[in-house]
Amino acid sequence: MTTQQSIGLCVNPADEAIRIGPLAVRFLVTSENSSGTVAVFELDVPAGQRLMAPAHSHDHYEETVYGIEGVLTWTVDSKPIDVGPGQALCIPRGAVHRFDNNGAKDGKALCLVTPAAIGPQYFREAAEAVRAAAGGPPDRSKIMEIMRRHGLTPAPPPA
Repeated sequence: MTTQQSIGLCVNPADEAIRIGPLAVRFLVTSENSSGTVAVFELDVPAGQRLMAPAHSHDHYEETVYGIEGVLTWTVDSKPIDVGPGQALCIPRGAVHRFDNNGAKDGKALCLVTPAAIGPQYFREAAEAVRAAAGGPPDRSKIMEIMRRHGLTPAPPPA
C-alpha cells in the first residue's frame, strides 16, 4: 500500500459530472477530502447560457472563480464582471451574485469555495429539480428551498 492510499489521498475523489440542464459541474476536491477547508469544482457553461437559478449570496464562505475557457460574466452586487482565461475573481461573503455566458464560445471556470461549505449534494439536488421540470422552467420554490438548505440565500427577483 502506498502512503497516498494509506491516508486516503486520491486524484479527483469526487470525479462525477453533475448535469444541471445544460451546465456541468465536476468536483475535484470536496470537504471530506480537505478537512473542510476547501471545495474545488469545474463549471462548464455552454455558449449563450443564462443561469436558471436566482442570484444568491452565501454568508459562510467565499467563492473564488478562475477562468479557464471562454468568458463568463459574473454579476456581483449588480456589477457585471467578465472573467476569461487566466483571470480570477473572489466573491466575498454576503455579495449577491450570478453568472451567465453571454458569448459565442463555451465557458469553463474553476471554482474554489473556502471553507468547503457546499458540495456535490447541492448540485445533485438542483439537477433533480431541473430534470423534474421535464424541459420547462424548474419549480422556483423548490430550487430556493434546496439553495437555503445548502447555505445559499436566494436574492429577491429584480424589480
